[in-house]
Amino acid sequence: MSHYVLVHGAWEEGAMWDHVSPILKSHNHTVTAIDLPGHGANRGSDPAVTTELYIEALIDVINRLDSSVVLVGHSMNGALISNVAERIPEKIERLVYVTAFLLRNGDNVFDTMAGDTDAEVFSEIEFTDDQAFATLPEPALRRVGLHDVDDTEIQRILPFMAEWQSSEPFLAKVVLSERNFGSIPKTYIRTTLDRMISPRLQSLMIENWNVDSVFEITSGHFPTSSKPAELADALLKAALIGSEKIASNA
Repeated sequence: MSHYVLVHGAWEEGAMWDHVSPILKSHNHTVTAIDLPGHGANRGSDPAVTTELYIEALIDVINRLDSSVVLVGHSMNGALISNVAERIPEKIERLVYVTAFLLRNGDNVFDTMAGDTDAEVFSEIEFTDDQAFATLPEPALRRVGLHDVDDTEIQRILPFMAEWQSSEPFLAKVVLSERNFGSIPKTYIRTTLDRMISPRLQSLMIENWNVDSVFEITSGHFPTSSKPAELADALLKAALIGSEKIASNA
């Protein structure tokens, strides 16, 4: 059995995984859905969080666990799980990117988003005057992110979405190597109706590294809410790929 560590995207909290976690647990897997600094249970911390704070917080969670983990990142926190895997590759059983940024060494989320001309989100992001914080207003979030999520579910998850997000994690460059990050098995879960990270960009990012399995879900940017059963099934299959390879080499 695997231990899944689930990491939310920008403007989100760990509760975004509430429909997915029970399915994974019903298959006898262990699940940890975390709140990063500035989010959820950690919302009271300094809102001017940095990539380094995120990395340290996630490494601390993983190092407290007894086993290696399937580390799952959604959206912008694909960059985060990549950075963490670079530092503690021995603790990562598999990386899973759920319509997430799978960046090349030296890239950042901001520039990659800016270059995604097929997406509809970049021009909708609003920044404070000093550019230190960013937000995606609710009307834009509904139109480009939650367009395939029913209104009851939207009302459930809106309280779990932060109003402002520190800009620094969007701007920080990932530092990755073939030796560490490149050695870890990777799965990408591609969302074909995504307006925040276009399917075209997702396909391009899959080519950035050796990705040994790709699953597709007909959903927008939040399959956690629109297609949780399909997302959970893909996560279960991803972990099974790893266990089958271990068994075949035994």
